[in-house]
Amino acid sequence: MQDIPLIFSSQSPKFSDLEAHGILISKTWSQQKVRHAARALFWVDQSHFHFLAGHRNGPGLCHPESQPSKYQAELWKYDVAEFFLKSPLSSRYLEFNLAPNGAWWSAAFTAARTPAPGEPSAIPGVHTSSERNPTSWRASARLPLAWLQANLAFSEESTLNATFIINSPTQDFLSAAQLADPSDTAPDFHRPDRFAPIRSIRSLSL
Repeated sequence: MQDIPLIFSSQSPKFSDLEAHGILISKTWSQQKVRHAARALFWVDQSHFHFLAGHRNGPGLCHPESQPSKYQAELWKYDVAEFFLKSPLSSRYLEFNLAPNGAWWSAAFTAARTPAPGEPSAIPGVHTSSERNPTSWRASARLPLAWLQANLAFSEESTLNATFIINSPTQDFLSAAQLADPSDTAPDFHRPDRFAPIRSIRSLSL
């Protein structure tokens, strides 16, 4: 994927928008095709940045200590959707994790895997929701737009990536942006220099 679509709308998204407008992420870190692709959607309304994610291959295996809408570390040890958002003005970037049950985690970094002072810490005002059944899961998170602008200088010049860890406990690592080199032996989502540019969309006639 050369860029990542970001929809700007006066309306807030619904889970049906994930199916209608979300991007399919169907390749692993090493560019292997997965049988059941994941789907992600980025959306900005008048006050929030929205991240919606879903996967159709079971209800997802969540961190055993995670609770819906609660902040929880180490979600990545189980099934999780993630996004990475980098400031256009500095090396600072955000990692945000969203579990199939709506549990979430966030941390800001000043360079690859270098936590910013005071991090990790919960972003104030985050709200999440989820829908799960025996064959699929969908989750959504909304983050205050003002917080992203103040802490990451968020704009249409920011760079972005969506990633998934699915099929736990064996785990497949999916990425929308091309992050890996042929010589890589282990997945590493913390490559901010390879996050994708944003493609702004202001009409839902995609």
